[in-house]
Amino acid sequence: MTILNWCRASVVLVWLWSPVTLAAKEPLFEDVMAAVVGLRVDVREDARTAKSLGIEREGSGVVIDTDGLIVTIGYLILEARAVSVVLAGGDVVPARILAYDHDSGFGLIRAEKPLGVSPMRLGDSKVVDVLEPGLVASYGGLAHVRPVRIVSRRVFAGYWEYLLENAIFTSPPHPLFGGAALINSDGELIGIGSLVVPDAVAETPLPGNMFVPIEALTPIVDELLAKGRKSMPSKPWLGIYSEETAGQLRVARVADEGPAARAGIESGDIILTVAEQRVASMEDFYRRVWALGNAGVPVSMTVLKGAITRDIVVHSMDRYNWLRIQGRRPD
Repeated sequence: MTILNWCRASVVLVWLWSPVTLAAKEPLFEDVMAAVVGLRVDVREDARTAKSLGIEREGSGVVIDTDGLIVTIGYLILEARAVSVVLAGGDVVPARILAYDHDSGFGLIRAEKPLGVSPMRLGDSKVVDVLEPGLVASYGGLAHVRPVRIVSRRVFAGYWEYLLENAIFTSPPHPLFGGAALINSDGELIGIGSLVVPDAVAETPLPGNMFVPIEALTPIVDELLAKGRKSMPSKPWLGIYSEETAGQLRVARVADEGPAARAGIESGDIILTVAEQRVASMEDFYRRVWALGNAGVPVSMTVLKGAITRDIVVHSMDRYNWLRIQGRRPD
């Protein structure tokens, strides 16, 4: 049996014997599902992310304490000016944006008044292994709960200068993945939905979702709540959106007014080296850039522009300072 057929068979088994017996644990099941809430987000029109993510965003979040603290995927609330929480019965409650963390991808908000729901417990996502079953739940009740199987754990490199260690991949895919909860057999939150992917198993055409493991939140949550972001120096950000094509790292586009754009890097350029070291992949590119120092460090690169090779120095910056985030921490 090929790995693809093995994964498909595993997914079928999940559907056949239904999720993880959580549904039989009433009223636990209802309590857990009530903690998955809807989010409606209004983003300022001049936001840097308005074109790519829109100015009206919807998704899910998960209540994780008794005071209305909600964790979601950060891109939903990025550069937002207003966020509302939608409860299972349809009630809408305004919320405050507390934090955004680019490194993990998490966002935190807090409802302005009590929500009247029990928080979901945080599980230990570090012990989650391949083949384990789970539930993916987005806002909308039972109609939006899907049994899944965890099909891989691995590094995920995103085209927006994002690298997540030990990401969780599930299948079959849930269409409403943004901020959705990945729940284990004990009714605990182990991941937050980020993306739909065509290769939930590496180099295999198996569609699924990528989840940010909750283990990435627990070490930083107190600092995020206190300061809105981590206090450690930020990684250097270039403003390059890249893609791997035919064994090469190609610039798909550059951020408007970002460091790469100012340095003359353009869509279609091929990234050959960083600090005179050959770049082998998107992951390798990020690790080589970040190894040079903190945000602000100059990054020497060799790029191929058509048939011409050019050496370019990009003066990196803190991505947080490029974004238009209300109430951001001054430098």
